[in-house]
Amino acid sequence: MKKLIAILSLALSLGACSMEPTRPAAMSVEDYIGKTYDAIDRMLTQAERAPAERGQFNKFDPIIVATLVNIDELAESSRLGRSISEQVASRMTQRGYQVVELKLRGDLFVKRSEGELLLSREIKDISLRHKAQAVVVGTYSMAEKFVHVNLKVVTGDTHHALAAIDYGLPLDENTKALISRGR
Repeated sequence: MKKLIAILSLALSLGACSMEPTRPAAMSVEDYIGKTYDAIDRMLTQAERAPAERGQFNKFDPIIVATLVNIDELAESSRLGRSISEQVASRMTQRGYQVVELKLRGDLFVKRSEGELLLSREIKDISLRHKAQAVVVGTYSMAEKFVHVNLKVVTGDTHHALAAIDYGLPLDENTKALISRGR
């Protein structure tokens, strides 16, 4: 009996050594976009309820959505940053907001690999040029098992944050592919 217990213990111990580390399960496209849409909905609710002294926010005045940037390299984005920015613009349009499509404007240079990166000194100028009430800006950062995403609605003239939201996406194979360089 003792031999049987020892053999079973040894077998279980050896079996545990060969187990692969767990990877985050790949999210479906619907879940991936759904997480972003939920975050946007919460952010818009905050912005709509922001105190008037911070700035006005409504569905009727134009809004600019900038490309999300890598928190470690603020002049750099990725397919992930551009993809989330497109989702932000889509969701805001679905909810009736007047989103300015910068890619169709000839007066703003858009780098193919970066998107509409807006530096703080450019926000005021671009907001005034497009008569935008606010700009949605954001960052992403990679951790071991997830990507942290931060979005903010910022007034174009005073740079006051009207709303902010944080959420995470699993760092699965799909997310890694969107972050990888060269594509």
